[in-house]
Amino acid sequence: MEKLIVLLAGCLLAGSAIANEALIRQVLQGKLGGARIEGIQAGPAGLFEVRFRTDEGVRIVYTDAKAQNIIVGNIYDTKSDRNITEERLRKLTAISFESLPLEQAVKVVNGSGKRVLAVFSDPYCPACKQFENTLAQMDDTTLYYFMFPVIRPELIDQSISAWCAQDRVNAWLDLARRHVPPAANTGCDHPVHKNIAYGQSLGVNATPTLFFVNGERMSGGLPLARLRAMLDDAAASVSKR
Repeated sequence: MEKLIVLLAGCLLAGSAIANEALIRQVLQGKLGGARIEGIQAGPAGLFEVRFRTDEGVRIVYTDAKAQNIIVGNIYDTKSDRNITEERLRKLTAISFESLPLEQAVKVVNGSGKRVLAVFSDPYCPACKQFENTLAQMDDTTLYYFMFPVIRPELIDQSISAWCAQDRVNAWLDLARRHVPPAANTGCDHPVHKNIAYGQSLGVNATPTLFFVNGERMSGGLPLARLRAMLDDAAASVSKR
């Protein structure tokens, strides 16, 4: 009898969830500016997570069971000091790190190189330059820089010249960290245009965009302590696979 009650309760909950999903989809589909709802599921704090896609990539909003309120923004867990929404988006937008065309990136190794990060970076992005100050302080890193010069396209030749320079690493770091352009040299076979097209295919629409070794991504820079923790966590999660 107890097993039967448990089974019935499970069926009722599943039926309720399906009914809620149908109602939420019906109400919210017309409220998202034409964006297509890709998924609805139970979320934090008794809310429902509504996942949809825009031209800028995957987005999340939250709603109640009757779809009477739409909540836009991040949900934080104050006990663990975690941004639940950000964590969820990182997983939803994750890729296979091994799929990145690393041969098209400037590889910079510091120390043991055990902390691995790929960065889509624009040398004339203020946030990128600020993040470079953090990266310069990080120890034991392997950084793969994908040149993504879209802010000032008239200066794209500077990125190309950095790639073509005899000392590619220092030429790129001088440009990215100090805005010191390399000597003009655009005659080599370079991946800059390929990187821009590839980044756009991944939905990279802000710089810096970071890809961790577990495939999770973030847009924007990070403070040093958090960057170190996230790099170590990503490496640990890969080692457990």
